[in-house]
Amino acid sequence: FGERRGHILIIRRAIYGLKSSGKMWWERCSDILRDMGFFLSKAESDIWMRKVDDHYEYIAVYVDDLEMASKNPKALTETFEKKYKLKLKGTGPVTFHLGCDFCREEDGTLCIEPKKYIERMIEGYENMFGSKPAHKYTSPLEKGDHPELDNSPELDMEGVKKYQSMIGALQWAISLGRFDITTAVMTMSSFRVAPRVGHLERVKRIYGYLSKMRHTKIRVVTDMPDWSDVPDNEHDWERTVYGGVTEVIPDDAPEPLGKEVNTSTYVDANLYHNMVTGRAVTGVLHFVNAFPIDWYSKKQGTVETATYGSEFVAAKTATDQIIDLRTTLRYLGVPIKGKAYLFGDNKSVVQSSTVPQSRLNKRHTALAYHRVREAIASGMMVFHHLSGEFNPADILSKHWGYQQIWPQMRPILFKDWNPTDPQGSRKGSEKFPTILGPGTDGAASDPESGELGIAIEGQVAPSSTDGA
Repeated sequence: FGERRGHILIIRRAIYGLKSSGKMWWERCSDILRDMGFFLSKAESDIWMRKVDDHYEYIAVYVDDLEMASKNPKALTETFEKKYKLKLKGTGPVTFHLGCDFCREEDGTLCIEPKKYIERMIEGYENMFGSKPAHKYTSPLEKGDHPELDNSPELDMEGVKKYQSMIGALQWAISLGRFDITTAVMTMSSFRVAPRVGHLERVKRIYGYLSKMRHTKIRVVTDMPDWSDVPDNEHDWERTVYGGVTEVIPDDAPEPLGKEVNTSTYVDANLYHNMVTGRAVTGVLHFVNAFPIDWYSKKQGTVETATYGSEFVAAKTATDQIIDLRTTLRYLGVPIKGKAYLFGDNKSVVQSSTVPQSRLNKRHTALAYHRVREAIASGMMVFHHLSGEFNPADILSKHWGYQQIWPQMRPILFKDWNPTDPQGSRKGSEKFPTILGPGTDGAASDPESGELGIAIEGQVAPSSTDGA
């Protein structure tokens, strides 16, 4: 074309269309980022970081989508375009990334809301079934439901494909912040190979719940909760089997820079969740400062005969995840303030974990028992009892009813939503922020303040191509 019409061109390097294209783009992108002074985080292989004065800049890479956190993001995009001749599309403050919407409230608080993704899910539902999902459900499944006991006819192959597609869409909605459906989707995912008609109806109900309760919003609140009124009952563990154990801190982590954070975790277990296998479910909800950053709901690997055993298994899982979270933050250069806070609603488990003189009477829980106690003895975390009515981990451990969970769920996911249902104005709905501390209602990083947290989204493509 143009002046070179009719000429034969020699391809020096193919970017698209070959099996090796993805690898070649990754190598090209990596070379550019290294040349710019970035290095890979050991915690996440797709997060690049570099030190800038008293903080770090971050670039998260997902194929050819880049999300940047920087005080001067425009300088980064100009470097990509001018020095490395890359074409950037969709640059600017992040509003949509990997299926999730982002916005800022009037006070500058960054919010995460998968509104458009749920709307597309509803459109897909209409294409499958010719109508919208029922707009009447206020919980993903009925309270105390047991889908494993369903004996309705099995679905045909077409029905199985629909079921599996719907489950896949729901799983990504969970990743985007809808942790209120985690336990229901985890349960229904068990039947993907041979689902029944009753199972499909339950998945339709989950879609109906998302359609009615679609106005969720996770606020990225960076204010640190005030735990000064939470007692730190330190004990002398020196004469126990744990001796002088200390927290293992990686010696190859980058220098911690920026503002300190602390972590708080809520854990719960639901004994005999599955009536067929007898398995309990572990539910864990993690916060960094007052921001819910990770959630977990899964059937336990052992069959426990009492609540004490299932709660200890859940506490062990939460402890492992706390260790992982603190290690990840350190490898991202984030300074951690003090101990991690773990809250559970089983007083016997809390006392057995925190009192050095406690004795283990059920030997089959020995591994979980020692794992939790050693973490406490090391000074890494504290474990406190929390009344079940205030424990948000209930959302992740059982099939709940609206009235039961709304007080814990509203301040996390629906803080600014004013539903027509009169239950939305329950006074108890404001109890959970008092547990997190006064920082819960504070503002996150302000885009005008120059703090970290300004995100830039863009699709990156080599200048020699038509796009990515």
